Amino acid sequence: MTFLQGLELALAAAGAGAINALAGGGTLLLFPALLAAGLPAVGANVHCTLALCPGYLGATVAQSSQLRGQGARLRLLLPAAAAGGVLGGWLLLHTGEARFRAAVPWLLLFACLLLAMQEPLRARLLRHAMVPRHAGGVLLMTLPLILLAAVYGGYFGAGMSVIVLAALGLLLEDSLTRLNALKQALALAANAGAVLLFAGRAPVQWGLIALLAVSALAGGLVGGRFAGRMDPGLLRLAVLLAGVILAGYYFIRTH
Repeated sequence: MTFLQGLELALAAAGAGAINALAGGGTLLLFPALLAAGLPAVGANVHCTLALCPGYLGATVAQSSQLRGQGARLRLLLPAAAAGGVLGGWLLLHTGEARFRAAVPWLLLFACLLLAMQEPLRARLLRHAMVPRHAGGVLLMTLPLILLAAVYGGYFGAGMSVIVLAALGLLLEDSLTRLNALKQALALAANAGAVLLFAGRAPVQWGLIALLAVSALAGGLVGGRFAGRMDPGLLRLAVLLAGVILAGYYFIRTH
């Protein structure tokens, strides 16, 4: 790898960490950069997951004040997110290149659809009493959604935050800023689960990972500082646009 290639990948990782802290979809920058550097698709995704995990950590730390009062949610949802990340990582390592490339855009489009329908779906569920009115019951209904989102995140990290934020917003009554902080913690848990699996079972260039991880951590810290200052409508739009762009990119790559 040349110095210029290393610099480009470092900048892509920093940008990805910042985008993940703000809205999700940072892999849009890093994954194509790793493909351009010559890594196969599955290998590039493994390196993205390993490299961006510190970015999720930085963003979670930066938004930790918004997690106050969310202890019950964290105790229930964090283990599910970690377990889902492990399962998703296992599925990735047992998927061929062609199948992996073909599945990505469809998963992203599902995430975009869920986010776009977030408010109408929540209003419909509450209007028809399809969810319990008490907070504990609603939180329990969130558990399988977070598990499924984490499985997706362990399988392919791009857009995981879109699904997690949509799932949280669908059932939990809270400000988007607080839900975004909870999303960061859950995304970190899912990534950490996949990282533990990949570190022991996947071929990894650890020197490259170190470069990308430091850059992603810096980007996540910077992005996390700005997350609480964004208008909720703009944040939701940014998440949706990131998912649509990712889906379009991978449709082009696989067709």
